[in-house]
Amino acid sequence: MGTARFTIGEFSRASGLTVKALRHYHKRGLLVPASVDPHTGYRGYSRANLETAAVIRAMRELEVPLDDIAVILAECRADEDALAYLEQHKTRLANKLKHYQDLVGRIDRVIQLEREAQMQSRTAKETSEITEKDVEPLLIAGLRMTGRYSDCGTGFGQIAKRLGRHLAGKPMCLYYDGEYREDDANFEPCFPIRKQVQAEGLDIRTLPRCRCVALIHRGPYDTLKRSYARVMAYAKGQGYEIDLPTREVYLKGPGMIFKGNPKKYLTEIQLPIKSAAEQA
Repeated sequence: MGTARFTIGEFSRASGLTVKALRHYHKRGLLVPASVDPHTGYRGYSRANLETAAVIRAMRELEVPLDDIAVILAECRADEDALAYLEQHKTRLANKLKHYQDLVGRIDRVIQLEREAQMQSRTAKETSEITEKDVEPLLIAGLRMTGRYSDCGTGFGQIAKRLGRHLAGKPMCLYYDGEYREDDANFEPCFPIRKQVQAEGLDIRTLPRCRCVALIHRGPYDTLKRSYARVMAYAKGQGYEIDLPTREVYLKGPGMIFKGNPKKYLTEIQLPIKSAAEQA
């Protein structure tokens, strides 16, 4: 009397594996049926196949790759035999976890920056008023550069790539020239950061508290000169002497994914002013 065989449907119910999965595992050589009818191709499974199916199901629930499962089935007969493979798999998962945690942090930053930018857009007036304000000390990571003003984007990218999880505010740029320079401008892209860190090639320091004349510019960067003319005329009219470096804070600009609409960019121009004692 022959040994009873399960049909593939019966074996699917008994093993907890789908028919599609059983066919795939057969094709991969992981779970070969006890018999295959040469005429119909119908698969027949034995009780012995159930033990193999249980191992595969347990490994797949742990997301062990099929290639590793093939090795485990060939070489292991008990849990202790599979320890080395499970340790390797654990390490892979831990690395993936760190990778996804980093991704979540980056996505959180995109969301946070865009929400802040939307709030700035809602509260900013269509015609910004010139204000005088105190800017509190700020811990930054900066990258001093010489070149064209448009090169600052490269600097922002380098800082963000190296210190992404430490960034704590809007990108800004410090300008050290008292005049417009075309190809050899002296400037420093920078980001506020959460805490003091070590980063070779970057200048980690605290910008001192300063009093400044400020104006929020709405629109593309190539129209900034109009707002500079306004704010500088105001400072001159008040008898203020501008202190270097001047600052631009990019409240809303190109996103981390899309360029966005330049007409909606918001850039705060901050011109530090010397105190009466410093001007004397």
